[in-house]
Amino acid sequence: MGLDGIEQRLLHLEDIEAIKRLKARYCAYLDDGYNADDVASLFVENGVWDDERWGRYEGRAAIRDFFRRVSGSFTFAVHYVVNPIIGVDGDTAHGTWYLFMAGTLTEGNQAIWNAAEYSEDYVRVDGEWRFQLLRITGYHFTTPFEVGWAKQRFL
Repeated sequence: MGLDGIEQRLLHLEDIEAIKRLKARYCAYLDDGYNADDVASLFVENGVWDDERWGRYEGRAAIRDFFRRVSGSFTFAVHYVVNPIIGVDGDTAHGTWYLFMAGTLTEGNQAIWNAAEYSEDYVRVDGEWRFQLLRITGYHFTTPFEVGWAKQRFL
């Protein structure tokens, strides 16, 4: 294998790591009180945030407005994302992740567990990876902390 092949493989790995950092920033902004401005900044201008429970929001402004509204729904959240599968094709990429979240709902001060799946499309713009589409699907459970998913799978 020539140097060109090694350089291509290295660039591919660097792209995957950059996408993982993008996802880590997304989770950090959610865990920082659902910081709407910072979350929206991670999307391309016409990006889409789509969730089978919370709705579909198209464009940075709509995403920002949604997160401003939802920020009052949680007093605490820690988003753990694991098992990334990321495929890069030039300046576009696709990834899937599992989500495991501990949180506290504002209403009733209710501690919860949440598990779901992410399916995401990314695009490189001006050398930086951004979300084109972030879709939350496949909810496995959203359950009260003290009850657990074995006794009550969904709130």
